[in-house]
Amino acid sequence: MRIVVGVGGGIAAYKACSLVRKFTETGHDVRVIPTESALQFVGKATFEALSGNPVHTGVFADVPEVPHVRIGQEADLVVIAPATADLMARAASGRADDLLTATLLTARCPVLFAPAMHTEMWEHPATIANVATLRAHGSTVMEPASGRLTGADTGPGRLPEPEEIFALASLLLERSDALPRDLEGRRVVVSAGGTREPLDPVRFLGNRSSGKQGYAMARVAAQRGAQVTLIAGNTIGLEPPAAVEVVHVTTAEQMGTAVDKHSAGADAVIMAAAVADFRPVNVAAAKIKKGAHEPNSIELTKNRDILAGLVQARRDGQLGGLAIVGFAAETGDEHGDVLTHARAKLARKGCDLLVVNAVGDGKAFEVDNNDGWLLGADGTEQSLDHGSKALLASRVLDALGPLLR
Repeated sequence: MRIVVGVGGGIAAYKACSLVRKFTETGHDVRVIPTESALQFVGKATFEALSGNPVHTGVFADVPEVPHVRIGQEADLVVIAPATADLMARAASGRADDLLTATLLTARCPVLFAPAMHTEMWEHPATIANVATLRAHGSTVMEPASGRLTGADTGPGRLPEPEEIFALASLLLERSDALPRDLEGRRVVVSAGGTREPLDPVRFLGNRSSGKQGYAMARVAAQRGAQVTLIAGNTIGLEPPAAVEVVHVTTAEQMGTAVDKHSAGADAVIMAAAVADFRPVNVAAAKIKKGAHEPNSIELTKNRDILAGLVQARRDGQLGGLAIVGFAAETGDEHGDVLTHARAKLARKGCDLLVVNAVGDGKAFEVDNNDGWLLGADGTEQSLDHGSKALLASRVLDALGPLLR
């Protein structure tokens, strides 16, 4: 794929280097187009070395090739990172006073802006209007991250990490219409990762869930406009998605308490976490050691079913019209295949949608891609084709939207 990486003139321009490398390492042909001010932060030679292509800022380089028209026409994706307030203002008004803005006018592929600026600039009415204009023109403008800005300032306006920009850019290559702003004004709660049930101060009962699918659900929902709370169990190594509130928990009991708290007033809950079904009855205060006092067995007791509890609370009128999405990791056995067990689980749980993944042999857990089926309480069944976990998330949110309306 031909990808254009536009770089605006902000301190976060250095992060564009990692983004360019991610694209080239995955086999894409990358053309970097910085603004003149961006070259004050990162030199031309750096972008040329990383991309393997020449770097220009003006429309008068390689005139016979007409680059200010041709680059945009031939691009499969344009990513602007960082997108400064000035650059977005020029793009929103249709300016074409350098190679980057001219390229934006000729591009007919997906365009992704990753904003980076101080909070006051991001929240200024002029920037808000420019973002709305860019979205109305068909571009995707990411919600920025919150965190440390230039100097001692903190707040919303931080450039999302290159890994997150890359994930959303890759999603747009898989599906150009994956990020509509159809969840504006909605509150969505997502659970992710596995829970850990302590046996002693060292050991625990757990599972193989990495949390990647739940994080993808939260990330895509936030970029589709939702106010997202992510309740995260064991998700070691995963960076918090931009514009998402993250609540960290460890055990199934803690996750249930957090889901109860945050589902009140929410429009939807998506239970992507792998919650432990059982926990030890007794938790040792000290490490269990080998020897005369080692246990012959571990007595277990059931954890409460968080998903079923949500459905019951809704039936009791406690959660209004909350839409509820469950996840099921299944394997076939002598009693039936994956779908047979999944249909029975949907009937037991009573949720609106159930995402079903076949697990084992490198499937679903601890990998970056996923597939499966989406079962509806109305009897519908949809195959979810193999692709990134962000792609699967976008398909699930498509089905969730009508339930919210």
